[in-house]
Amino acid sequence: MMLNRRFTPLNLLMLSINGMVGSAWLFAPLYAAKMAGSGALMAWVIGGLLTAIIALTFAELSVMFPVAGGTAQIPHLSHGTFTSFIISWVAWLSALTMAPVEVQAILQYASTYFTSLTRYENEVPVLTHVGLLWATILMLVFCIINIVSYKGLVRSNFALFLFKVIVILLAIIALMKTSFHTSNFSDFIPAASSIAGWQAILTAVASGGVAFAFTGFKHGVELAGETKRLAFAIPLAIVGSVLICLLLYIGLQVAFIGALQPEAVAHGWSNLSFTGDVGPFAGLAGGLGLIWLMKLLYIDAAVSPSGAALIYVTSTARILYAMSQIGYVPRWLSYLNKPGFPVAAILTNFVIGMFLFLPLPGWQAMVSFLVSGMVISYAMGPIALLCMRLERPDEERLFKLPAASLICLLAFYFCNLLSYWTGWDTIYKLAIAMMIGLVFFVVAILKGRLAGTSLGLRSILWVGPYFAGLILISYLGSFGGKHIIPFGWDFVVIAIFSAAILYLAVKTRAVLGEKFADPRLAEVS
Repeated sequence: MMLNRRFTPLNLLMLSINGMVGSAWLFAPLYAAKMAGSGALMAWVIGGLLTAIIALTFAELSVMFPVAGGTAQIPHLSHGTFTSFIISWVAWLSALTMAPVEVQAILQYASTYFTSLTRYENEVPVLTHVGLLWATILMLVFCIINIVSYKGLVRSNFALFLFKVIVILLAIIALMKTSFHTSNFSDFIPAASSIAGWQAILTAVASGGVAFAFTGFKHGVELAGETKRLAFAIPLAIVGSVLICLLLYIGLQVAFIGALQPEAVAHGWSNLSFTGDVGPFAGLAGGLGLIWLMKLLYIDAAVSPSGAALIYVTSTARILYAMSQIGYVPRWLSYLNKPGFPVAAILTNFVIGMFLFLPLPGWQAMVSFLVSGMVISYAMGPIALLCMRLERPDEERLFKLPAASLICLLAFYFCNLLSYWTGWDTIYKLAIAMMIGLVFFVVAILKGRLAGTSLGLRSILWVGPYFAGLILISYLGSFGGKHIIPFGWDFVVIAIFSAAILYLAVKTRAVLGEKFADPRLAEVS
């Protein structure tokens, strides 16, 4: 059975935006402001533009190779089995965490009225037995919608999309109209003109929820195998969603900073807090007497994460589905039901995802790990694009990225910067997760699931130096490391490192004729 081309360009755009606008918009403006003050505005611009440049590299690749689970399939074509496994493992692990985190956010918000849902351990809210029961119900609902009905998925997505965007626009307009203090933006220039200010801004990009807020653009990559009118739909969904959300996030950050009472930041932005509320916007609305908006935000605090969780259940299943087709995980995980949905992958993700409801280290700490993992999978975009330009120069390209060499170099550099900015504490945890993944790869080899396929050992020669270099630079750097590489010089070090690794990765690419499956021969009808 094959996956069907079912998503229109508008469907895919709304799916991508819906996947981006989850709990991030409710938290990120607060965390970014606490880290960078009014310089948080610069953090959003940097995060959005960097993500858009990275997304451009995937636009050409996903139109050229329209497959389900492109995160796993495309690296498999450009660099073979071993490289593809590492990239898809990290991407799947990061994406798998998203739906449970959003569901936990829903229940954390609901605990304002239903206190039996959560309890606090070391000042971190964790789910009670009642909360875990409701988490199971919500996760099952999202899975059922994904399994049973394409129309149900699209209609649910449209309703959630429409509600979320309307609430965001109402919040921006109402807050700016009711209270707007221009004095709160007075530290924008100092923040943007000092070393400490820039370091705070860049930390906010990686760890304050800014980069996390844009991760949804990859939904277009994972769902390309089920999309109509590829040459128009993929660039629109991948790049268009980033730019549209950037405008929404900048509007929210401006409204948030402007609505704050000057006394609230008199003792420093890092001391800004909202006690006993669902989120900063609800706290602001209540303090300004906008009770109608506060109630609406309480509702949206459940709706926004629901939309994101629903879409992540959809796209994460496609990554696991692709991993199964290649042979990294058991073949039965690529089973499709009668309507053509990867039901085995969806249900497996549900079971594994339920274990992630064990006490988590808080929203912000999870964001740093997720961003670091996602960025590793982003790095394959510019690498694979340059490889395909060299290996398949005469291939028809319905969408062709201009100035590809320059954009790919910049995109790869930006990926490494984003990963570095998450800090040493996050990088070393990611390294441990990757080591665990290698155990599963060895099992796949021993089980014979990769028999007859070249492992691509030559094509992985760049991977060891890449990850070792990232870990070493992070350890020596100024973002949670030993500060041996001072801030400013680390940009130069990462630039040289990125250029060298990109050259090595392209040089060791898989050549035509090696026994790697062409993903375009996969299940597309």
